[in-house]
Amino acid sequence: MALQRRHAQTTATPARAADTGEPRAFEAPVQPPLVPGAPRLTTAQGTLLREITVQDEHGARRLLHIPAERPLTVFVDKRELVTLMTLGACPELLVLGWLLNQRLIADVAEVASITVDWDVGAAAVQTQTGIADLAGKTAHRVVTTGCGQGTVFGDAMDQLGGIRLPDAASARIRQGTLNALLEQMRQRHSIHRKAGSVHGCALFTGSQMLVAVEDVGRHNAIDTIAGWMAMHGVTGADKTFYTTGRLTSEMVMKSAQMGVPIIVSRNGVTAMGHGLAEQLGMTLFGRAANRHFLCYTGFERFDAEPEAQPAPVRVVAG
Repeated sequence: MALQRRHAQTTATPARAADTGEPRAFEAPVQPPLVPGAPRLTTAQGTLLREITVQDEHGARRLLHIPAERPLTVFVDKRELVTLMTLGACPELLVLGWLLNQRLIADVAEVASITVDWDVGAAAVQTQTGIADLAGKTAHRVVTTGCGQGTVFGDAMDQLGGIRLPDAASARIRQGTLNALLEQMRQRHSIHRKAGSVHGCALFTGSQMLVAVEDVGRHNAIDTIAGWMAMHGVTGADKTFYTTGRLTSEMVMKSAQMGVPIIVSRNGVTAMGHGLAEQLGMTLFGRAANRHFLCYTGFERFDAEPEAQPAPVRVVAG
């Protein structure tokens, strides 16, 4: 399948979009310098929203925006690997992060370029010297749960034994910082607020947001953040990862691979995600919104600042 190259290639990653009043699916307020040997990337953002007509229970018709989900087939050195269902905000970073989180590449310098063309719905990855045993590494494919259906290749879980996260003394979070982080995400002018049907992920240093991504699947959003981190040489040891999606084993695994020891979710935690986090020494917060949260694992990293318990309601007998 020939890929039409309709977009100029650049080594730059997308900067924060101008505030036109429209929601942004990708936002990076700070743009650190690129790492040496960063691959050339196109900037092929797709249309994020589609307007349709709906009819409600009262028989009234009105216009409504919905996310513009689309397939993106990934080719590595002309070999087809996978089709990702995505909103398409930053498809090049999504593909790069996906390759890193699947352990198909170890460093961005292994990739010469990533070219995305929405006319054919494909991403062409050109590596510097090829990927050793690509067929063997991708032979066992696991389709994970959730919207958009994530994909994890079989040996990714086996490689977690080599991950070493920072200890509790050097990677911590205060309750006040957690609340500030949650408030920023609540106020963000998001695709979800306008159209729903997407997940959001973000990376923080303390309460400072570095990058935020929305996509139809939480796994796509975290992969895009992984791609951004790798392009800019941003490490995860002192960072906090936020997601609107539930903390499955896949999300915990990818956060660990990015070196991020603290995860905050607006949703809940699965048993496998919980067990994996305990094994790796990670801190998980779930059900986190509006100053409410549950800390599931890694209490030793959390500097609690407990809020006053509400006064009990007295019932006076009549």
